[in-house]
Amino acid sequence: MLSETLWEIAKAEVENRGISGGEGDGLEIGEKSVFFIGSKNGGKTTIILRCLDRDEPPKPTLALEYTYGRRARGHNRVRVFPKDIAHFWELGGGTSLLDLISIPITSDTLRTFSIVLVLDLSKPNDLWPTMENLLQATKSHIDKMIMKLGKTNSKAVSEMRQKIWSNMQKDHPDRELVDPFLIPLVIIGSKYDIFQFTSKSEALLLKIRGVINQLAFGIDKSKSICVDQNKPLFITAGLDSLSQIGSPPVPNNDIGKLHARSPMELWKKVYERVFPPKSMNTLKDTKDPARDPQYAESEVDEMRIQKDQELEQYKRSSSKSWKQIELDS
Repeated sequence: MLSETLWEIAKAEVENRGISGGEGDGLEIGEKSVFFIGSKNGGKTTIILRCLDRDEPPKPTLALEYTYGRRARGHNRVRVFPKDIAHFWELGGGTSLLDLISIPITSDTLRTFSIVLVLDLSKPNDLWPTMENLLQATKSHIDKMIMKLGKTNSKAVSEMRQKIWSNMQKDHPDRELVDPFLIPLVIIGSKYDIFQFTSKSEALLLKIRGVINQLAFGIDKSKSICVDQNKPLFITAGLDSLSQIGSPPVPNNDIGKLHARSPMELWKKVYERVFPPKSMNTLKDTKDPARDPQYAESEVDEMRIQKDQELEQYKRSSSKSWKQIELDS
């Protein structure tokens, strides 16, 4: 006969989970979400596939796509540990589908959510406007969800703020200039290997994989840092400063003519002098993915053209019918 009832075993398991550690109100959180946004054809899908150990060729992302991965927390002979789940979202189309950002980011998922912004280094003229538009749209929606969450759980919002600010020391020289995301944000410059004579893309992908695993499964953060401009930069939040970065590469006589209100704005003006941005119409492409050449399918497209023609013909005939009715009346 068992010394413990089923209910006693279940109760002990729940209490053990509470003691083993969780986030916020003491509940153990086994699910996290990572949202990939960034440059069109910038390598977001490739990064996700490598993180999930999927050996398959990346396919173009249509609108908003979802996949997931699992990772066991550990194991021993006595207890079977549950598997943590990571939800991976990917926004396709660069900056053309900003409205879809609101789908995966909700007030319910906010506390376990992370953003990964992937920027294509091989297209410098698109880089800044892509970054700016995606971050502005994402931050705007996050702020709305923060307000919504604050109405029902102000403690959770307070904990989120404390957690993000804990990445920066209280005496950091740029503390007053920073307006951080209230959820983790990682920025990746993709296609760096294009600028190298000998490719080290495999080593870079392994380092990126470590960062993503930390966001998705809570694995310990990497303590390595590289600020050498001649090498791939790897900088953790709070470990850099404007004074360490230095002034923008522009003559001192010209800095005063740029009329920048902040260091970020100054860097933007200098960057756009060297790499003038393309017009937003070029960046946004088409709002309708069905008309995007990369998703072309001859049989489907021919049928759509036929249906569009039938629709136009119906509209014209309907319009004539209504005009005839008006004349008869």
